[in-house]
Amino acid sequence: MQEAAPRSSPIIVITGTPGTGKTTHAQLLAEHSPVSLQHINISELVKEKALHDGFDEEWQSYVVDEDKVVDELEPLVEAGGLILDWHACDAFPERWVDLVVVLQCNHTQLWDRLEDRGYPLKKIQENNEAEIMNVVLEEAREAYAEEIVIPLQSESTEDLESNVSRIVQWIEAWQKNQKLDSGS
Repeated sequence: MQEAAPRSSPIIVITGTPGTGKTTHAQLLAEHSPVSLQHINISELVKEKALHDGFDEEWQSYVVDEDKVVDELEPLVEAGGLILDWHACDAFPERWVDLVVVLQCNHTQLWDRLEDRGYPLKKIQENNEAEIMNVVLEEAREAYAEEIVIPLQSESTEDLESNVSRIVQWIEAWQKNQKLDSGS
């Protein structure tokens, strides 16, 4: 079996409890990245491509078929250059991912953000408990190598700008390492 050629651009997962700023971070990163990165909002992809097993009325969300999501993304992964934006990260194969950014937010602020979105009380409570218990961070740490999982606070515009700047610096270092590894 032939080994895959190294990617010229990384695959970055931006994850966190709903309301932590994943999509905003991903959009800003796509604009400021030193390499071309395609932002894929997995929740939108699930709706557009019907990668689900129906809609759950109680939770007001789609029941995602993770296998269908992975199959849909597989052809894009080889080239790299992706920002995968989703509240779950452990569905993505470890071999795909170069960096996992876990956004975190103070639970009181998160509650307000989810309330502003019109989420049902039960969904707000569940997501708030998940944030307090660091569920997404723990899932990321269980699914990926420790050194590629980076938790970042996401409570203000300053946090957003600082986080994107930090990820851009990571991308620049990743590019240099790729060049060194390939002998260029």
